[in-house]
Amino acid sequence: MSELVVIRRIQTSVEEIFHEFGPRPPRSERIASVCAVLTNPYAGRHEPDILPMMEALKAAGLEMATRCLNALGGDPATVEGYGKGAIVGSAGELEHGALWHVPGGYAMREILGDAKAIVPSTKKVAGPGARIDIPVTHINAAYVRSHFGAVEIGVPGSPAADEMVLILVMTTGARVHARVGGLKASEISVWDGQR
Repeated sequence: MSELVVIRRIQTSVEEIFHEFGPRPPRSERIASVCAVLTNPYAGRHEPDILPMMEALKAAGLEMATRCLNALGGDPATVEGYGKGAIVGSAGELEHGALWHVPGGYAMREILGDAKAIVPSTKKVAGPGARIDIPVTHINAAYVRSHFGAVEIGVPGSPAADEMVLILVMTTGARVHARVGGLKASEISVWDGQR
């Protein structure tokens, strides 16, 4: 890792959803998340050139994407949805969270075999214990409605004012009993990341 990227903690979790009303689904849905708590090297000051950090985060992105995939069993073929986000501590700025767009997104797309869809994202500046909703969409077609979702995540006690929490999420399928129409995963045909 670069001297710009100092990871203080990593939190990995897996949620398994077995049932939500109606008939029991044929398989459970699993949602994995990896949160890395990092020192924000730009905390407390305005740095005009923050792009070196984006480059430095690439290794962390690949490590976190690998952890996320492994939490779901390690087979890229089982992953159908993904998302990413960042919570920046109060001595930082929203733009510091935007540094995660490229390293986090490209890492997941690469590790999943060049997934086509853009990785949805969100970010905010907040204090210790803050939670954030990470948007989730299908990995190959953003218009697949059954996979629209969000995962609420936070790391207890983080981010401190001089920290950032970087987040990756992967899911193994659609919402339980998804039935609002639209493009189905089985109908992806254009392979342009949208349809």
